[in-house]
Amino acid sequence: MLVPRVRPLLGQSGRAWASGLLAGCAILVGLLGLVFRGQTRAGGFDGAVDTSFIAFFAGHRDLLPWLAKPGTPIPAVLISAVIAAGCLIAGRLNGAVLALAAVPAADGLTDGLLKPLIHRTYFGGVVFPSGHTTAVVALTATLAVLLLVPPQRSRTRVARVLLVGIFCVASALVATAVIALRWHYFTDTVAGAAVGVGTVCALALILDLGWERASRHRAVTGAARKRQTRPTASPR
Repeated sequence: MLVPRVRPLLGQSGRAWASGLLAGCAILVGLLGLVFRGQTRAGGFDGAVDTSFIAFFAGHRDLLPWLAKPGTPIPAVLISAVIAAGCLIAGRLNGAVLALAAVPAADGLTDGLLKPLIHRTYFGGVVFPSGHTTAVVALTATLAVLLLVPPQRSRTRVARVLLVGIFCVASALVATAVIALRWHYFTDTVAGAAVGVGTVCALALILDLGWERASRHRAVTGAARKRQTRPTASPR
């Protein structure tokens, strides 16, 4: 049975910066969590930033829920499925796994661990980190890994960069909307973005490790089979 060859998501050159980015995101979320644990009202920094967002969008409140939509479960799952389908068509099984796992893993970390642990509230709701921001940034980071990190054809570079740029804008709009709607503090969205990016980096590193081990196993197995099938010298 032939095992399809899958190129790595990050490659040797990308693993160092992905590891550094993962560490930075973890440290940022940890520090913010320590500062805001148990907080029930905005601090001075969040209060100043949030007020400007709320005032700017005061006359556009009907628009804000639509801007926040990409970070909600159904759109995020649908976009993940589309990305995974594209990866399968392109023969990138590990890319499909990353696309399907990124949002659930990031949301699980946010809702299942960090929100109950930090328990920062806004109008009684637990808000740290922002789940909307976590989901949409996880999608953006997934696309960045798939479209920008590995070696790609130069003729598609502009389209790839443009698509990732569109998702970056969408991520910023989602974060802006949840602040203006008073669903989250500004620093909730910063932590959500860090969780999204960090989760994708961790998954990509894990998948690359699995790919590397599978490649070594195939190489060893192939060499063993060659030795077994090599004809032996006939006796004289």
